[in-house]
Amino acid sequence: MRKDKFVFTSESVTEGHPDKLCDQISDAVLDSVLKNDPKGRVACETFVTVGLVIVGGEITTRTYVDIQDLVRDVVRRIGYTDSKYGFNYETCAIINAIHQQSPDISQGVDRGGAGDQGLMVGFACNETEELMPMPIQLAHALTRRLTDVRKKGILPYLGPDGKSQVTIEYRDGKPYRIDTVVLSSQHTIDILDKTGKKITQAAREEIIEKVALAVLPKRLIDNKTKFHINPTGKFVVGGPQSDTGMTGRKIIVDTYGGWSPHGGGAFSGKDATKVDRSAAYMARHVAKNIVAAKLATECTIQLAYAIGVVEPVSVLIDTNGTGVVPDSVLSKAVEKVFDLTPLGIIHYLGLRRPIFQKTAAYGHFGRKEATFTWEKTNKTKELIKRCS
Repeated sequence: MRKDKFVFTSESVTEGHPDKLCDQISDAVLDSVLKNDPKGRVACETFVTVGLVIVGGEITTRTYVDIQDLVRDVVRRIGYTDSKYGFNYETCAIINAIHQQSPDISQGVDRGGAGDQGLMVGFACNETEELMPMPIQLAHALTRRLTDVRKKGILPYLGPDGKSQVTIEYRDGKPYRIDTVVLSSQHTIDILDKTGKKITQAAREEIIEKVALAVLPKRLIDNKTKFHINPTGKFVVGGPQSDTGMTGRKIIVDTYGGWSPHGGGAFSGKDATKVDRSAAYMARHVAKNIVAAKLATECTIQLAYAIGVVEPVSVLIDTNGTGVVPDSVLSKAVEKVFDLTPLGIIHYLGLRRPIFQKTAAYGHFGRKEATFTWEKTNKTKELIKRCS
């Protein structure tokens, strides 16, 4: 753990960001399959651009999914309900390019093996109540708030697309103050000044008050904290009209904001036989239980798998020198307490249920909803016992 003075930055995006729009569509497809076919195999990708949604990938299932209706419902719920936002759920074109999963992959998965090779990383630390790094947790709080004030009509001029960024100054390894906050939100022309090139000062101050100051810890804000609100001046053209979106392009937003390593695999649109998703969830669960048990103040876990092979090929525990017992002792305890096989993870975390669309915005970790089973800290006592 670093003890010097440094700054660290993480970002988040709203549910109306083009990439997150795609993640939510892909996970809505997954949920629709799992609702009637819990053992359905899904690897779904979505692409959006001006007036167009393309849904593709490999799906093997006994049920039927109406892709047209599903896509329009997701887009509507997010808030693209008016052409003034450059994208409209009623008028966008939708192309369905889905086919079946390769039988070569299926034969390995059918016997309980991993759906692909790869490495997955889990992390936890004691910086926040959720045992997450503070920069990403605050960045998510800001984007959630951007969506809340839009949907509740508190700031009715905001559009669905938006981003946040939080820079925190650390001293002696702990968050000391918020250095910089960046908020960029799509908006209507109502709040432009007379030049038409930037939002009014009044709108800027209102966004700071109603969004930033409403959720950021006041103890971490001082007179040197900088606020950048729509730094280019204006953000009228947003969403798929201004930027293409694709499933799986916000993997750092989805995880730990860059604080820990990342295995590289995206989550959304993949059923739990894909260890990119299920093993990453399990790694977070294990790391969180270790920190919750006070066996370390931070913990990084790497799991690795080979396609078609049941057991992980490697398990690494790294507490960065904060563990109360050696990492080798923790590793042995973890392998005794947790079943790290793909099927074991699926059954233990309950990953054959339609619970995934909620994960596709505002991060897969650090959440309090009951369906986020990987966030439970139910194994602390057993871990402590194994490490005694």
